[in-house]
Amino acid sequence: MSPAVEGHAEDHAAADRPSAGPSVRPSVEDHARARIVTDAPLSNPVPVALRYDAAGSPGAVCFAFPGGNEWIFPRDLLESGLRAPARKGDVSVWPCGRAQTVLEFHSPDGVAVVQFDSSPLVRFLRHTYATDTSAAPAPAGPRR
Repeated sequence: MSPAVEGHAEDHAAADRPSAGPSVRPSVEDHARARIVTDAPLSNPVPVALRYDAAGSPGAVCFAFPGGNEWIFPRDLLESGLRAPARKGDVSVWPCGRAQTVLEFHSPDGVAVVQFDSSPLVRFLRHTYATDTSAAPAPAGPRR
């Protein structure tokens, strides 16, 4: 991510982050690998922690990138974006082919576009619903 977008990601996350101390673990923490989309011919995958805290922010998911950059956005946006283009605020999600999903993070200084395999995102959503007894049933995943 560009430094401008990284700074915005930290500000964005701080506004939505629960006030619990750093020793509090999220209800769900899965891991995925993502590719930052740039005009370079090749990009190395980066690890991303996918977090969900049913007690602190039951309607939100957190994508934590290397370097402490986090984006917190509605869980239903991620679920909707697996099937069709969806946007809320400064985050967009859409399917890319049959097996990938793109997330686009906007800030006043730029845009970061990140591509994931869809299966870890679907698995993560299922885990979030399994820990949240008041939530809707687990998503079926992207249409094939």
